[in-house]
Amino acid sequence: MRITMEFGPTPSITKGTKAVMLATFGDKAESCGGRWDAVITNLNENDIVLEIASPSNCPIGIWRCSVITGLIENKRMVSIKKVEEDIYMLLNPWNKDDNVYLSDEAERNEYVLNDVGKVWMGSYKEPKGRRWVFGQFEDVTLPCVILLLELSDLPHEDRGNPVLIARAISAVVNDADEGGLTIGRWDGNYADGTSPHAWTGSLPIMEEYMNSGGQPVAYAQCWVFSALTVTICRALGLPCRTTTNYVSAHDTNSSLTVDKFFDSRGEEIVGGPDGSCHDSCWNFHVWNDVWMSRPDLPQGYGGWQIIDATPQEMSESLMRCGPASVEAVRKGQVGFMYDTPFVFSEVNADVCHFREDTQSEWGFSRSRMNQYHVGRRIITKRVDVDDDVGDSDMWDVTVEYKSPEGSREERMAVFNAVKGVDRAQMLYDFPNQGQEDVFFDLIEIDQIHFGQPFSIVVKIENRSNEVRNIDAVLTANSIFYTGVTVHRLKRAEGHFQMEPNSQQTLKCEVLPEEYEPKLVDHSLIKIHAVANVTQTRQTWSEEDDFPLIKPPLDIKIEGNTVVGHPCTATFSFTNPLDKPLTNCVISVEGPGLQYPKILKTEDVNPRGSFTYSESFHPRRTGERKFVAAFSSDQLADIFGSISVSVSAP
Repeated sequence: MRITMEFGPTPSITKGTKAVMLATFGDKAESCGGRWDAVITNLNENDIVLEIASPSNCPIGIWRCSVITGLIENKRMVSIKKVEEDIYMLLNPWNKDDNVYLSDEAERNEYVLNDVGKVWMGSYKEPKGRRWVFGQFEDVTLPCVILLLELSDLPHEDRGNPVLIARAISAVVNDADEGGLTIGRWDGNYADGTSPHAWTGSLPIMEEYMNSGGQPVAYAQCWVFSALTVTICRALGLPCRTTTNYVSAHDTNSSLTVDKFFDSRGEEIVGGPDGSCHDSCWNFHVWNDVWMSRPDLPQGYGGWQIIDATPQEMSESLMRCGPASVEAVRKGQVGFMYDTPFVFSEVNADVCHFREDTQSEWGFSRSRMNQYHVGRRIITKRVDVDDDVGDSDMWDVTVEYKSPEGSREERMAVFNAVKGVDRAQMLYDFPNQGQEDVFFDLIEIDQIHFGQPFSIVVKIENRSNEVRNIDAVLTANSIFYTGVTVHRLKRAEGHFQMEPNSQQTLKCEVLPEEYEPKLVDHSLIKIHAVANVTQTRQTWSEEDDFPLIKPPLDIKIEGNTVVGHPCTATFSFTNPLDKPLTNCVISVEGPGLQYPKILKTEDVNPRGSFTYSESFHPRRTGERKFVAAFSSDQLADIFGSISVSVSAP
């Protein structure tokens, strides 16, 4: 008896995509030295029980199996039986010989087996975890994942290499190159598709993709790309988690800095002086960490690796990113593959503010380098903790990616990275401009609920023994979470004199009626302050952003939560705005409870209550999650979840 295993369009023994085994008698099949093994473990008159062991570096995907039998006495009597069922080969984090081996059982349960988790959004001061149903064990998931791998440029013989698999995944989740899974959109116009805020899990996206014959699904943003990546990786056996970086730099010119330019009136110059600088700071950005060894890097750089499926910058001619070693990012080793300089800048770039200056040789002078702005906080879900109401399951992993801000280790990592990037070196050698004897402090805003006013407050202290004349500009804008300005909410400017060793406070109040009509996705507001001291040419600028706090979506379950018995879930919240909510949509989903639904509902009156009920019959026992999200033209991303314990009838 011989067993043949084949993979891909042109199976080859030398490339590891074909194996031929002679079945022998034994207790257990064991793969040794990268070889396949086939063992007959039981034999009777009617049945042969055969066990096959694959090598730990076996390419993953759909394999085809053939069984060849014959008689020793008559070699011409040969029968070939092709196994009709597809055989899915996956990575194995339980196998010590596999490059994705994860020794901790609790971590395997979280990063491979958990099919419901959280993606963190909000701001670094108010992180907010949003439930997501990953659904890696649903029927449609694995076929969809294999189809996406077929779209990638990854040769079949390389599909046993987790490094290259992860890199391919980061490319096919977005549609930028291969016509991948989802289409990204950030302008707030989702009329011809589904708003990113309406999704509650990966299953409806994958179903739509497969039912449409592989047409990319509209629409996604970074947290949707990241959640889909978790589904794909966990389905393949690759340990994966979503990770959120608050105040995430997007360095478009490989300088390891985020450069912003302002004119003499304190207005930002979009694109910089020559229109080619589009650096930005995203309020938050969600990527993924995958666990694997890195035999292609020096020892000590395995473990968590960053991949990013959000299409931002080209990497080797495709929109993809990673895997970049977390340890390499922490140490500033930007020469290690893949895309480490870009990821390093996301968490550790310095912010450069330049203001128009007629006395400068190139027309601008640097206001300051803000070393405490980027990578404020890096968050993921805590292992073995789950919280439907609050965020006690949040885990701050910032120290895994960077040393404490301002510490010697952090500055050394930055300078180590700068040495490897020519364009960055000139920015880090800029001389200080002018004498600085006036202290400015923009007071950060913590929590503002919808319907409340807020104020831009700057405290100023003249620490010199002379009079100082100061020009100041305060602005507030609504922004997308990518940092792009959408609407001006308010602007105030003034010129005033400060006596020696004196203090003064500037304040600009913004009322609800001034900001509510101009809010966009995530209801984010950026405040900005710019000041100039006439006598010393000292310039200063600072910025801060914050989301308006939204009401939670309350969920109540009625009925006996027993398999097959009727139950009702009721979803409710109160509209915090003085205007109606229109084009309302609610999405509900619960693995083992309710198949995903996206439904249009009635408008919600100003300051009125929203209530919606959904009947369901539990299908599976155990601890289950019900997840829901509400969105409208005026208010999006109202979400909630609840745990439901289902018993057998």
